[in-house]
Amino acid sequence: MAAQVADLLGWVFIVTGSVFVIIGGLGLLRLPDFYARIHAAGITDTVGSWLILVGLMFQTGWSLVTAKLVFLLFFMVATSPLASHALGKAAYLRGLMPLEGRELRREDDRD
Repeated sequence: MAAQVADLLGWVFIVTGSVFVIIGGLGLLRLPDFYARIHAAGITDTVGSWLILVGLMFQTGWSLVTAKLVFLLFFMVATSPLASHALGKAAYLRGLMPLEGRELRREDDRD
């Protein structure tokens, strides 16, 4: 019974993480500027990968593989948000300004 619950929880986490990653991919296609796309990719990729790793931990049970997944999870916690921030700051320092106000409107939406 406990193995079935762990298996079900693992699949719930994996599917939920996959949905987050897909939503992040759609955000990369739909959002208007570089900074919004970084936000979509950074947040959804981070949360999605965490959920997938937790789901894989439930699937493997207590083993050496779970310990490796825990180390990978801590690595992702440290590097993924830092990489998004560094990318955004580098773009800003190179002169790429975020869109504001009227610039955010689409061409076909203009008066």
